[in-house]
Amino acid sequence: MSTALHTLSEQTEERLTQPQSSWIAGRFIGGSDVHAIVNPSTAEAIAEYCAAQQADVEAAVSAARESFDQERWTGLSPSDRGRALWRLADLMEEQAELLAEMEMLNAGKSLAAARNGEIPFAADCFRYFAGWCSKLDGASKKLAGMPSGEFMAYTHREPVGVAALIVPWNGPLVQACWKLAPALAAGCSCVLKPAEETPLTVLLLAELAKRAGIPDGVLNVVLGGADIGAQLVEHPQVDKVSFTGSTTVGKRIVSAAQGNLKKVSLELGGKSPMIVFPDADVDAAAAGVIDGIFSNAGQVCVASSRLYVHRDIYSTLLEKLKALAIAIEPGDARDPNAGMGPLISQRHRESVMTHIERAQSQGASLLCGGKRLNREGYFIEPTIFTDLNNDMDLIKDEVFGPVLAVQVFDDEDDIVAMANDSDYGLAASIWTQDISRAHKTAAKIKAGLLWINCHGLPDMAVPFGGYKQSGWGRENGEEAIAQYTETKSVIVRL
Repeated sequence: MSTALHTLSEQTEERLTQPQSSWIAGRFIGGSDVHAIVNPSTAEAIAEYCAAQQADVEAAVSAARESFDQERWTGLSPSDRGRALWRLADLMEEQAELLAEMEMLNAGKSLAAARNGEIPFAADCFRYFAGWCSKLDGASKKLAGMPSGEFMAYTHREPVGVAALIVPWNGPLVQACWKLAPALAAGCSCVLKPAEETPLTVLLLAELAKRAGIPDGVLNVVLGGADIGAQLVEHPQVDKVSFTGSTTVGKRIVSAAQGNLKKVSLELGGKSPMIVFPDADVDAAAAGVIDGIFSNAGQVCVASSRLYVHRDIYSTLLEKLKALAIAIEPGDARDPNAGMGPLISQRHRESVMTHIERAQSQGASLLCGGKRLNREGYFIEPTIFTDLNNDMDLIKDEVFGPVLAVQVFDDEDDIVAMANDSDYGLAASIWTQDISRAHKTAAKIKAGLLWINCHGLPDMAVPFGGYKQSGWGRENGEEAIAQYTETKSVIVRL
């Protein structure tokens, strides 16, 4: 593997020397509780951030509430709000190199994946939802029990108010934009909390939002850990919480939000099955599996972590998967030749290794990988297990790492039962050339998002969310707008 690492731009180098702090009412507020921001590729500190204090969270919520009550954002015409969101997307593209380099350093993503994939997609979130600013329509209603000549009724949608948006570390910028774009399009004011590991790109996003014309107080960013998130969730002036993260934390958020019965939407864990039927294009399926489980080192909520292969092609596909996995060379995200990046932290790497060791102790067969890399940073080999059953922890538990569990099946009815035997229901994919089989199987799988002959491809117009313990509500599309609005009904005596 090449040792020629990407050279950072002067703009990125300069920004990393600046202390990062919470953004409240249109400015950085500073602070004294300083923490390191670590590059997971090297385990070295690259910058520092100042954690928010309780008073800072109060200030952020107050700024959001004041901006909402004073209609600084909702008082603009829908067209003006849409233009501001479109300008924000343009500014993100102007700063794409800076955003990509910070995402590479902070989250361990390859520069190509960030520059060519995540940054354009994040910008397009705002373009897509910019169009919704002028489409928050109500409807006239035919009354069921009143004389139509004497009464009329109509509905319209209003922003829910102040929204707390809590985003994870595995997709810091994209996940922030997934939440922020529909919230702003709906007219909400927001307090956004990035993961404590990955604050860099979200802070730049806040600056760009101000330059785009989004008024002060409409977007605030608070930095810190679980205590900051808890304060936001419990705050009586927060009307809505949108959280992406683990199912365990999601359950705590539901309990904490009961104080004022605020609206909650949750995008939680997944254990996504990939089903490969005997007539599938084996080469395409193999490539889909590898990308689905080893992209971003498996730190993806829809990672294809459970693979079910029909016995007729099991050996052939397994041989291809092993060869492809062994050929992946993990490395520094700055290395353009690295086949897979790092895990986010030492703590998370140890968690993934615990899953690997437990799988071996429970009798699973290690096909390849399974070891830490003896180098700087938080790396694990691409790992594949076989000889599993649905009672093993590796089939039940979300690993959130580059670990694939492979099982064989013979009967189509059995595979549906196997795939649905999970506490999760976020996503799944089906690989077959029989379109009838594909649709019939998709109808039976208990998951919020199904792909056929592909895996892990999002689109802003398509709702994203899960069944069962994978969450509440949907992101993307019109369903995302609904998460941030209330429906008001009006009955008029004429």
